[in-house]
Amino acid sequence: MKPYYEQDGVSIFHCDCMDYLAQFMDTRQVGRAFDLLLTDPPYGIGEAAGKNASRGDIAVAQDYGDSDWDDKPHTQGLALARTICRDQIIFGGNYYDLPPASCWLVWDKDNGGNDFADCELAWTNLKKAVRKITYRWNGMLQQPGRQKEKRVHPTQKPEAVMVWALQHAQNVRTVLDPFMGSGTTLVAAKRLGKSATGIEREERYCEIAAKRLAQGALPMEFTA
Repeated sequence: MKPYYEQDGVSIFHCDCMDYLAQFMDTRQVGRAFDLLLTDPPYGIGEAAGKNASRGDIAVAQDYGDSDWDDKPHTQGLALARTICRDQIIFGGNYYDLPPASCWLVWDKDNGGNDFADCELAWTNLKKAVRKITYRWNGMLQQPGRQKEKRVHPTQKPEAVMVWALQHAQNVRTVLDPFMGSGTTLVAAKRLGKSATGIEREERYCEIAAKRLAQGALPMEFTA
């Protein structure tokens, strides 16, 4: 399968994740294809269906369009991705049937009063205690003291939060995100000098991610 983008150890594939992951069905690849699965899969709560445009009382909320990729959880794709990755960090893991975990990563969005969740939870299979980060992400209000990021995807995560999450996994050289969206996982991996592979079915987001990566990613230190 030919990459949509490939540079500096980072690759993007424009396809359904099942088509890409099928090549790893060989049982010899179980737990070995990638060191870390770091992803934010569809939750099945309709965030892609223009939901964001109806929110916000500080300013007019951004309209990301109307699509169907969040109509239901991608249970099969996530299950297959988990089999080929040693370590796993899954944002929205509370929407999936996953094993008990000692370490959940908690992102407090410091977002004030609205109908967005106060926090987001990432399930992990890491052998450590629960960890938390507070990082403001409320429309045009973002973390003070940090360069403001352009928001181009309805479920986009801040780069700093994904860097923080990635740093919780040890001895990581290769990262997989089968639900790449606008590519924040790949940007975080590049910042930390990791090789990374992202998969995205919507070409407009592949293009956005490729442009973000091509702009270069300066090193970012964010203590885990």
